[in-house]
Amino acid sequence: MAKPDFWSNQERAQATIEERKSLSSIVTPLDNALKSSDDLSAMIEMAPDDEEIAAEVPGEVARLEGVVETLKLKALLSGPHDAAGAILSINARDGGTDANDWAEMLLRMYTLWAQKNGYSTELLERQDSEQAGISHAAIAVRGPMAYGYLKGETGMHRLVRISPFNAEGKRQTSFAAVDVSPEVSDAVEIEINPDDVREDTFRASGAGGQHVNKTSSAIRLTHGPSGIVVQCQSERSQHKNRATAWKMLRARMARAEEEKREAAEAAKYQQQAKVGFGSQIRNYFLHPDQRVKDARTKYQQGNFHAVMDGDIQGFLDSVLRWRAGQPVADDEE
Repeated sequence: MAKPDFWSNQERAQATIEERKSLSSIVTPLDNALKSSDDLSAMIEMAPDDEEIAAEVPGEVARLEGVVETLKLKALLSGPHDAAGAILSINARDGGTDANDWAEMLLRMYTLWAQKNGYSTELLERQDSEQAGISHAAIAVRGPMAYGYLKGETGMHRLVRISPFNAEGKRQTSFAAVDVSPEVSDAVEIEINPDDVREDTFRASGAGGQHVNKTSSAIRLTHGPSGIVVQCQSERSQHKNRATAWKMLRARMARAEEEKREAAEAAKYQQQAKVGFGSQIRNYFLHPDQRVKDARTKYQQGNFHAVMDGDIQGFLDSVLRWRAGQPVADDEE
């Protein structure tokens, strides 16, 4: 980064900065923990002769235990793409207008989580629903271990609440599907035969201005052998939409390869693979009581609105432990 021509290639420079952030997010806390350990040893040596220092020891032990626990969790982020950014897609499913509104609530939740944790986000694709909410959206979340933390969010998210769109005030169940793939750099080899990919152009729908809707700027890519379909219509430029669509396709193909490896590893030990797009993973309740509970780990939080404001780290951490076969508390508030 100190080289005079570092910024001559903006894309490569940004990738280097992100790599440095990822390394620093592990090395810096580890260095601090080792220094704190040395300080604690010195405190324990002086404790018999100094009551004030002796009183500080239990608190410092507790703090250091918390630091070590955090480092243990980061050690679980050891997958081939865990350090990469994440491409997170949200699709409204069953539930009509409520499901569209629910999909937009989830988009806001993940965006706020990213902001609170120092990650950057980029809106790649958004299709607004006519009445409320969105039918589909995709964002890129970039920062240290973004994919490693978010990959466990893939699956169906279920909301139970009194519908704000129902005049009779009836309880409504809505579903939204979340899909997370690693944002792989061009330096990573992903085998995609261009002949296997069908490209379709079409006119963009929804918000975006007259130009967007009058030209065939939207791009849809279909990978024949896998059946993976991605599309992008967020930009006015067909060229930009095509580049983003290919980035999304590379991400989906990388995740498909990772799932194959996980399934093979699980079969080796006669375990069921702990992945699956489409399976219900989390329940969000606003009625009859407020709580959010993960269907896999049983971890739950009683403050629904805090979760919607991006307080989801507890769920992400519990899924990391669960995937690693570590015990997760049945009821954590």
